Amino acid sequence: MQELMTVQEVADYLRIKERKVYDLLAQKLIPCTRVTGKWLFPRFQIDRWLEKNSEIQHQTLAHQASSPPLLLVGSHDLLLEWALRECHFPFAIQTTGSSEGLADFINEQAMLCGLHLLDPESEQYNIPIIQQKLDNQPVVLIAWARRQQGLLVAAGNPLGIQKISDLRDKKVKLIDRQAGAGSYILLETLLQRDGISKETLTFLTQPAYSHTDIGDAIAHGKADAGIAIEAVARQFQLDFIPLVYEQFDLLIHHRHYFDTPFQSLLNFTKDKRFQEKAQELAGYDISSLGAVRYNCQSSR
Repeated sequence: MQELMTVQEVADYLRIKERKVYDLLAQKLIPCTRVTGKWLFPRFQIDRWLEKNSEIQHQTLAHQASSPPLLLVGSHDLLLEWALRECHFPFAIQTTGSSEGLADFINEQAMLCGLHLLDPESEQYNIPIIQQKLDNQPVVLIAWARRQQGLLVAAGNPLGIQKISDLRDKKVKLIDRQAGAGSYILLETLLQRDGISKETLTFLTQPAYSHTDIGDAIAHGKADAGIAIEAVARQFQLDFIPLVYEQFDLLIHHRHYFDTPFQSLLNFTKDKRFQEKAQELAGYDISSLGAVRYNCQSSR
C-alpha cells in the first residue's frame, strides 16, 4: 500500500512550513489527492516530483519562503467569495474574523486580508487599527464595498424587533460573533451608544464564526436575532432591520498590489457579471471599489 502523508507530514518531509504547503496546493504545484475533505500526499509521487523538478522546485520553495502564501484571511464577504471563485483567483480562503485575520496578515501568514473593524472613538473603519498595528509599514488599504449591516430576524419578524433596545426589552435570544470579529465590535459599540449592558441580553453559548452562520442559526430557530449583512438575510429569506452602512476593505502589501492575482480580482470587478451580482445580493454599495483608502509608502 502506498504511503500517504498529511499536510503536516509533507511539510516536515520537505522542511517547509505548513502554510507553504497550502500555498503550493492553491497554485497546483504539488501532487496530491483529497480523501473525505483532507489533503493527502503519496510519498512516491512527492519523491518523483522532487527528482523530476529539483531545480525548479528549489527555486519555487525559495520564493515561497520569502513571500506570504496566496491566502485571503479576515472577515467573510459573500460578494468577495463569489468574485474569487468566478475569476479563478488562485487564493485559498480562510475567514476567521477581522482581528484574527489582521494578526495573521501582520505575521506574514497571508497575502490579503478583509477588514471591517470600527473604531468607536473616531467612527472610522479599518484605518485607525492599521495605523496602530502597522505603523509605517508599506501596506495599502483598498475599498471593496460599503455593506448594509443590521439585525437578522425570522421571516415576518414575529417578535416585532425594530431597534437595538428591543433586544433587551423583548428578551430576544441572540447569537453573537466571536470576539474580535467586525460584527462583534459593531454590536458592542451600538449597545454602548444606547446605554445597554451586554450582560442584560441573552446569548447562545456558542458564537457564530461567519455571517452565514448567523443566518443559518436564525433560519433553523436556534436564535431569534443576530447582526450580519443584508445579503445574508436575503440568502436565508429572513427579515432584516438595517442599522448602519459599514466599510469593508482589502489590505495588501505594496509588493503584492501589482501582482497578477490581485490585479486579476480588481479587473474582474469591472465585469458586468460582477455588477449584477452585487445588485442581486443586496446591501452593497460598490461605487468606491478599488479606491485607495490608506497608503503608507515608507518602511522602517
